[in-house]
Amino acid sequence: MSSEIRDINLAESGERKIEWVKRNCDLLRMLEEEFSKTKPFAGKKVALSVHLEAKTAYLCKVLAAGGAEMYVTGSNPLSTQDDVAAALVAAGLEVHAWYDATEEEYNHHIRKVLEVGPNIIIDDGGDLVHLMHTKYRHLIPNVIGGCEETTTGIHRLRAMAKAGTLMFPMV
Repeated sequence: MSSEIRDINLAESGERKIEWVKRNCDLLRMLEEEFSKTKPFAGKKVALSVHLEAKTAYLCKVLAAGGAEMYVTGSNPLSTQDDVAAALVAAGLEVHAWYDATEEEYNHHIRKVLEVGPNIIIDDGGDLVHLMHTKYRHLIPNVIGGCEETTTGIHRLRAMAKAGTLMFPMV
């Protein structure tokens, strides 16, 4: 693992936050139990760029329980929680993010999660999809599809689809 986070010593605090989410999110907990048995993402690499906080972190752990190799970054440097990022690294996931990253650092983090050649993209704002289509086109054949969280990202996707440039399915 070659994670890039601010401070691994913050992991205990982040894990407490993730455990709180686990106790209070019945659906994700049920999915974790099912995915642990069925491994629907075995052999799949997932690149995720979403607000990096406890709920997102638990989702990452659920997907990892399902066999996914997780490559995680934050979609907004001002919402990234360093302790949560550290907890994910301590749990064995690869994370490239820290609070208040500069634009250059943010773009570097996004590139790191794409360079692994993901099969699935989970995006917030469309930055992963945009970069995949502009700088990492050679990796597009590996992509099965993905999902977008925000209206901004959906507008970007619709424009790409209308122009005929969206190269893989997105929900």
